[in-house]
Amino acid sequence: MSQRVLITAGAGGIGRVMAQSFDEEGAKVWIVDNDADALSGCPDHWRKSCLDVTDESSVRSLFDELKSQWGSLDTLCSNAGIAGPGNPVEDIALEDWRACVSVSLEGAFLFAKFAAPLMKAQHSGAIVVTSSTAGIFGFSNRSPYVAAKWGVIGFTKTLAIELGPFNIRANAICPGPVEGERMSYVAQRESAQKGKAAQEILDEYASGASMRKLVRPQDVANMAVFLASDKAALVSGQVIAVDGHTENPEPRA
Repeated sequence: MSQRVLITAGAGGIGRVMAQSFDEEGAKVWIVDNDADALSGCPDHWRKSCLDVTDESSVRSLFDELKSQWGSLDTLCSNAGIAGPGNPVEDIALEDWRACVSVSLEGAFLFAKFAAPLMKAQHSGAIVVTSSTAGIFGFSNRSPYVAAKWGVIGFTKTLAIELGPFNIRANAICPGPVEGERMSYVAQRESAQKGKAAQEILDEYASGASMRKLVRPQDVANMAVFLASDKAALVSGQVIAVDGHTENPEPRA
């Protein structure tokens, strides 16, 4: 039987590359996103659902449909997250804090909540959660994002303990700064704040890794495919950085 994989935020960025990578491995792919236009541009043979990952009733309905269509689930990639505000803590609105934490952390919780019974019933499964090196080191002016990604790590480790007796593995991937639309947005925002060119900001982020590179979405997807495979049969509860070895989480001056 083909591996059955569900990916949140799967219509763009890292999530879409994950979906493509699992597809190339012969998996059945089901992507979730809140961007209907982006979903419509994805391959027709992928199953697609447009919903808010923080809406419990929508997530419950999705899993009801998934169980009807697929019977069960082999791999969950909880990849949804938002950058959140980039301000000192005293300048962050509570609603912006809650929005950022809700998508990354509560979204991961809801999908694990409904995936776990399916995986327990078949006594197998893999959960891969996208965290960030910001959840390992911390990062100034990004407190909601860091709190969410730090929380994701603790949640993933707890899933590994709780679900391990059912032969279900859970691991967190921590990308460093990833090439793409979100990183471009962060660079533009910091460019305006610091009076530097956006490319200079990106170069500073790359210089924070010993390999002097930004991460490619494919690098993260490759790790997700590995963690979902039998080759990672005893890899669980791990926090794995895909970051070119971050020496300093802050962009250099």
